[in-house]
Amino acid sequence: MNRREFLQCAAIMVSGVTAAQHGFSLTEEQQVYLATAPDYNSKDVEYFSPAQKKIVAAMAEVVIPRTDTPGAIDAGVPQFIELLAADWLNAEERAIFEAGLTAIETEVPQTYGKPFDQLDTATQLKIMEELEGEASDSDWYKFGNVQREFISDAPFICQIKELTIYGFFTSEVGSKQVLRYDPMPMAFDGNYPLSKDDSSWAGSFI
Repeated sequence: MNRREFLQCAAIMVSGVTAAQHGFSLTEEQQVYLATAPDYNSKDVEYFSPAQKKIVAAMAEVVIPRTDTPGAIDAGVPQFIELLAADWLNAEERAIFEAGLTAIETEVPQTYGKPFDQLDTATQLKIMEELEGEASDSDWYKFGNVQREFISDAPFICQIKELTIYGFFTSEVGSKQVLRYDPMPMAFDGNYPLSKDDSSWAGSFI
C-alpha cells in the first residue's frame, strides 16, 4: 500500500464513516487493511508534547475556524494531524514538521510573551501569514499544483495547512455539516452549477 492509499484509509478510520460514503475506490489491499485494522481514531499515540498539542490545535483552528459551521477542532483535526505526523510522514517530512513546530514552541513566546495557543486570533493569523510569506517560493504554492503527491520538502506551514484541510474535509463533521452530504451513490458532474453560497459535495474524493 502506498502512502496516498494509507492516507485514504487513515481518513476513513479517523472519521468513522464508510468508504462508499466518500466515493473512495479502494484496492483489495486497502479493503483488507480496513477490515483488520483497529479503530485508528482511538490509537494511543503521544507524538506531540502537551504544549505542542495545544499549538497544533490552535494553528488548525486558524486554518478552519469555527463560525456558523464547525471548525478544525470540532472535527478532530488536531488528533488527525498527530496521527499522520507519527505514522505517515517520511523521515524528511517529519524532520521539517518537528523543526517547524519546535520553532513555534520556542520562538513565539520569546517574541510575543505567550505561547502561540494563548495569543489572540489576529496575532496567530499574523504569525502564520508571516510563515507563508517565508515559504512562498515552495513548489507547494505553484499555480495549479493540485491532486498531487505530498511534497516532501514543503515547509511546516504547508504541512499544517494541507493536513488540516485534508483531515477536516474527510471527517464526518466536515463531510456532513460543511459539505453537502448525500449517502446515495452519485455520478460526478463537473458542469453542475453552484451558486456563490453553495458548498461542494462530500461524495467525491480528491
